[in-house]
Amino acid sequence: MATLMRYEEYADFDWNNLGFGLTRTDFMYKAKCTLNNTFEQGQVTDYGNVELSPAAGVLNYGQGIFEGTKAFRGEDGRILLFRPDQNAIRMQTGADRMCMQSPSIEQFVDAVKQTTIANKRWIPPPGKGSLYLRPLLIGTGPTLGVSPAPEYTFLVYASPVGNYFKEGTAPLNLYVNNEFHRATRGGAGGVKSITNYAPVMKAILRAKEQGFSDVVYLDSVHKKYIEEVSSCNIFLVKGNVISTPATVGTILEGITRKSIIDLARDLGYKVEERLVAVDELMEADEVFTTGTAVSVATVGSVTYNGQRVEYKMGDELVSQKLYKTLVGIQVGKIEDKYNWVVEIK
Repeated sequence: MATLMRYEEYADFDWNNLGFGLTRTDFMYKAKCTLNNTFEQGQVTDYGNVELSPAAGVLNYGQGIFEGTKAFRGEDGRILLFRPDQNAIRMQTGADRMCMQSPSIEQFVDAVKQTTIANKRWIPPPGKGSLYLRPLLIGTGPTLGVSPAPEYTFLVYASPVGNYFKEGTAPLNLYVNNEFHRATRGGAGGVKSITNYAPVMKAILRAKEQGFSDVVYLDSVHKKYIEEVSSCNIFLVKGNVISTPATVGTILEGITRKSIIDLARDLGYKVEERLVAVDELMEADEVFTTGTAVSVATVGSVTYNGQRVEYKMGDELVSQKLYKTLVGIQVGKIEDKYNWVVEIK
């Protein structure tokens, strides 16, 4: 073992070398629902494969959405969740857009709690990472023809994770892509649909082949306004003003994004949600990204049309101040005056 923790308390795992990837844990949550009915009472079962009809709606028509949230282990031993109700609300919004039945907010939060406790030994020691929880809603009923599936399955599984990017906490190097677009007005870019992610893989792979961390996407109409990074929202800092693209249907309304906006305003910054031109990105004092998986990640450089801009670094960055505040609240070190943290007892 990498730690001296008791086996009953922690899984036998090298917690000092935890990256962001799938580690098989012990249990998952599962509940089913038929069309126009509510979800049955779910239960925690052994982690394992899910059997699907070859005609399942998710396989044939991409009828599926997912969420991502985390459980943290505080230094005082408490197990803490961060705003799981917001994930539940976002899943309901996404389900409505994708013509799917969705679990209630109460069932969603309860499922996340049950999955966390069942996999408690996989929650990393304080400061070593977190337990990433993946609620997943899919059309499992068979259907031939473009129509809503007759049955839905709600799952929650978990995996311990460390830093999302291979750079760890090092600054990111982003590439602005003007060839591929993540979403268009009227599409499903504003919900966490499974169909949003495979199309960006080619852009990500191309960027990584050139040594970049990830891709910044532009709007599909004017091709001059930034939208988001592949898996996170983006912010820029100019003086005392923090700007981020408005959620107008083409980008995901991130829960970390919303939290950072509140924290920044309380710290005295002016925060603007608006159209942000790519030229502003190249002239910013500082750039950072936010998301459940990435938390708050500082951007070291952005490359656009062959021009590379490097940003200032250091412990006094706005992003570092926001990161420390956010994580402090999530792990119980800083008073949670927002009532964001949910303790699992």
